[in-house]
Amino acid sequence: MGVPEQTGSRRGVAWFAGVEASGVLEVVDVRLQPERLVTPGWWAVVGDFEGRVRAWRFADVAASAPAAPGPWVGPSPEAWTSSLDRAQYVEAVERVRAHIEEGDVYQANICRMLSAPLAGEPDARALGAVLDAGNPAPYSGGVHVPGEAWVVSASPELYLRIADGIVTSGPIKGTAATAEAMTDKDRAENIMITDLVRNDLQRVCAPGTVEVTTLLGEEHHPGLVHLVSTVQGALAEDVASAPDLWARLLDATYPPGSVSGAPKSSALDVIDALEPVPRGPYCGAVGWVEVAVDGSVRAELAVGIRTFWWADDVLRFGTGAGITWGSDAQSEWAETELKAARLVALASGGDAGLVTD
Repeated sequence: MGVPEQTGSRRGVAWFAGVEASGVLEVVDVRLQPERLVTPGWWAVVGDFEGRVRAWRFADVAASAPAAPGPWVGPSPEAWTSSLDRAQYVEAVERVRAHIEEGDVYQANICRMLSAPLAGEPDARALGAVLDAGNPAPYSGGVHVPGEAWVVSASPELYLRIADGIVTSGPIKGTAATAEAMTDKDRAENIMITDLVRNDLQRVCAPGTVEVTTLLGEEHHPGLVHLVSTVQGALAEDVASAPDLWARLLDATYPPGSVSGAPKSSALDVIDALEPVPRGPYCGAVGWVEVAVDGSVRAELAVGIRTFWWADDVLRFGTGAGITWGSDAQSEWAETELKAARLVALASGGDAGLVTD
């Protein structure tokens, strides 16, 4: 059951896309009670990769300027450890290639979780300001509800946007330090996952409306370049007007295809066997949903990559790479390092002390 609506509001803050919200009115488990997410208001959403998706409705929502970096004190650069060391990650890549050779999967995204002790519930907004200043990202934001949610994201990847009845997704596949360093493997992987996302959206969109509007576009971010494609379609009328709209969207598309693999169900089995710890909000969904009084919906959810989450006095940050038959295991390890180095350094106040051996 979802948590019933509270009388008045309680502590909590969320910020996305130039909007800051405060005062939590209620929290809902979206998978169990999707119809609650059609209640008018502004909601912050955090989904775990493993399946749970929660939404918090906020009382006060206003436009906000970027926050100035505050007194963030993170873990030391040397405090970070990895759920998979280099040798273990290389072995995982080779096991995925064996699954591909057997025909079990075409691609699987294999991740490792960096973690560092950080006692006491820290100020998420302060870390968000540090990341915004040092690593601006198109879908940056965060949610901090004491005792319930602590997520700060500098995500460059769009999971789902809903506006005027159109649903859009922007899968990223292909990462390198420069555009010239992109390989044929990167381009083939992007096309494969774009097709998976297209198939996902066809489950909730009107026939004939799903199209790839950008294929293999280049996006430049601090310290790296991504290949990004864009897929969109018009929501089917029975889906757009359904009280369980979010159940249908999540059933069709979750977890995001770019951070799971193809076929998705088989890739999830491979991930479960090879990754030693849960991903949590990393590779899940982070963003907002706004429901108007007339029931119309706007939403923008990012894939929870380049995302920190805190719980149980530990700060965590995930990093991973998509594995195909053409993968070189050492190169895939290096990609996980590239994706993590800048952001972990910012959260640590210095050079990232990533565990490599």
